[in-house]
Amino acid sequence: MIIGVPREIKEQEYRVALLPSAAYQLIKRDHTVVVERGAGAGAGFPDLEYQHAGAKFVDSHAAVFEQADLIVKVKEPLTNEIGLLRPGQLLFTYLHLAASKLLTQGLMKSGVTALAYETVEVNRRLPLLEPMSEIAGRMSVLVGGYFLAKHFGGSGVLLGGVPGVLPGKVVVLGGGSAGVNAARMAQGLGADVTILEVDLERMRFLDITLHTAHTLYSSEAHLMELLPHVDLLIGAVLVPGARAPKLINREMLARMRPGSVLVDIAIDQGGCAETSRATTHQMPVYVEEGVTHYCVANMPGAYARTATQALTNVTYRYIETLADHGLAEACRLQPALLGGINVMNGKVTHKAVADAHGFPFAEPQLQ
Repeated sequence: MIIGVPREIKEQEYRVALLPSAAYQLIKRDHTVVVERGAGAGAGFPDLEYQHAGAKFVDSHAAVFEQADLIVKVKEPLTNEIGLLRPGQLLFTYLHLAASKLLTQGLMKSGVTALAYETVEVNRRLPLLEPMSEIAGRMSVLVGGYFLAKHFGGSGVLLGGVPGVLPGKVVVLGGGSAGVNAARMAQGLGADVTILEVDLERMRFLDITLHTAHTLYSSEAHLMELLPHVDLLIGAVLVPGARAPKLINREMLARMRPGSVLVDIAIDQGGCAETSRATTHQMPVYVEEGVTHYCVANMPGAYARTATQALTNVTYRYIETLADHGLAEACRLQPALLGGINVMNGKVTHKAVADAHGFPFAEPQLQ
């Protein structure tokens, strides 16, 4: 199979979908890896490393799509990339289709078979999303603490406090991978941490593993009680494949102190606050109701080298199986891949995506 690795063209996206070492392994298995020149440079993987791995280079973005049977990316295809996709081609990337009806329609029209990393599910876990959730969770506390600084319009609260001064209060919505990593980082800084969660078993796990963090059943009433005292609010909720639930409306946000910060990790799936809208690393924040919003839609892209390595660690075995066996047999060998198929033969094949946009749902048709 010919595997294509295009350079990511989304604004401030420096990750690459395949490490040189992974390209080498695929080439050893008699596959061809076509890499756009400069694809890995932003993550610290120069063309020379792909050359040593045996990859074939192309100079244009379109040439990768033209030659490849399987396109592996990091982020969803942009508008000018959708036209490069074709029937019979496989696309494997983060899609987050529930947040974009336009992208969903574009993929349906292209005829491509689109598999989303974030809907591959194994034992109620999302193994291809977890590494990015871990990075985003840890980042959320770093950037949240940074924008609490007074010269950025923040309240001037240092999350860890100092002797004689109480620490800042951090509230994390959701106790999944992103939430637990956010809590760990905030706890490590010495902040006062509360995690809101609805799964009682998950709360027991959090209580045992995060010794100084508090857990609280997630309800609007509990959140309303906490908001007037919160310095950093982190939205880390996730419903696999679906739009993020809007847990925070404008009225609730207005209860927060001026200069407090909201980091909405769920922005890829539409965000968990009514006031959230996607931002970029270049212009990461804006203010609504006196609260600084950080809603960067590709947070892990800031730490592109770490994120690229973490991503390839989990995606490689699925890419190898797709390349070795094709889609139908790969789904038989790795049944979780079936849940990754979001669009196929012009139809939406993931129930949550179909429900998000009111499209008919169709089961994937494998030969």
